Amino acid sequence: MDASIPFWMYLIGFPLLLGPLITLHELGHYLVGRWFGVEAEAFSVGFGKEVAGWTDSRGTRWKLSALPLGGYVQFKGDMNPASVPDGKAPEDGSRGGFHQAALWKRALIVFAGPATNVLIALVIFAGFFAFYGQPVAADPERQLTIEAFAEQSPAREAGLEAGDRILAIEGRPVEDFAAVQDAVMLYPGRTLAFTVERDGTERSYPVTVRAEEMEDRFGNTSRIGLVGIQSAGSDYVYERAGPIAAMGLAVDHSIGVMDMMLTGIAQIFTGERSVQELGGPVKIAKYSGEQLSMGAITFVNFVALISLNLAFINLLPIPALDGGHLAFYAAEAIRRKPVGQRSQELAYRTGMALVLMLMIFVTINDLVSLPVFGD
Repeated sequence: MDASIPFWMYLIGFPLLLGPLITLHELGHYLVGRWFGVEAEAFSVGFGKEVAGWTDSRGTRWKLSALPLGGYVQFKGDMNPASVPDGKAPEDGSRGGFHQAALWKRALIVFAGPATNVLIALVIFAGFFAFYGQPVAADPERQLTIEAFAEQSPAREAGLEAGDRILAIEGRPVEDFAAVQDAVMLYPGRTLAFTVERDGTERSYPVTVRAEEMEDRFGNTSRIGLVGIQSAGSDYVYERAGPIAAMGLAVDHSIGVMDMMLTGIAQIFTGERSVQELGGPVKIAKYSGEQLSMGAITFVNFVALISLNLAFINLLPIPALDGGHLAFYAAEAIRRKPVGQRSQELAYRTGMALVLMLMIFVTINDLVSLPVFGD
């Protein structure tokens, strides 16, 4: 870890990041469940032993627990906070249990958690666009015009020339130089089709993106793609957006972030990227401290990115995650009857084993990447 950052920033940054995000995720489950009349037996901020708490008039035990890294809501009829059914019908015939609710209600309650994480990210991004503005190229045409090339330039080797104006990459139009960078950055080693305008004529050139290991101020390395071109103009102006426009920009930005995330994961599966790029809790703790050291605005932006990550991970169709529950509900809707209790239990245990194995793997990945291990 970077010696210039006080160690307490790592200790504070991690719970300050995950604690509120997971708690709000669970609050999303709780609020929609309460809306549908499902009773909650407990809502915990944190995990482990209860430190303080109270029971409200609805019978929900609200508690603050010892480990402040998230929380959970446990609905009536759940065996545990993961919403695994206890398999028992209420002896008094009372209603209000989660598994007694209609299928569509259960699905919405489960979906509410990831949806809350997406909403958090949208609100943060929209706030940035409303208060700080959207960066807009002062002269888009000049920005997309190639002024010069780097010493190592795949673009020049492919036949591009100074004065060419970039129109599209892989058939997708680009609006400014930032869009060119985004289109190239994620694809080191891949050959991309550059469409340019030269002397009023459109031409296409296959450019093989150069892979480069970049290191930030904290020593974190990342493998990105470069083509070695310099824009004729790099000036941006910031235009503030109204509330509705800001939310629209936030949606577009979030879709772009998710697209980058999915592309990166797909590249790991296809072997284009190393599995060592996967990060777990140790790496998140490291990054959270680093982002916090750079100021509140940077940290809040990081919170939005992690919130989208949590939504994505929770929607994966793995038993014990929200996506696993939704997969069971989809099967129930198709079969017109619930999946058998034994099958559910086996699936949840398998899913939990997969999650634990992944956590162990990424944690080892994280530890090996720390400077103390010589990386």
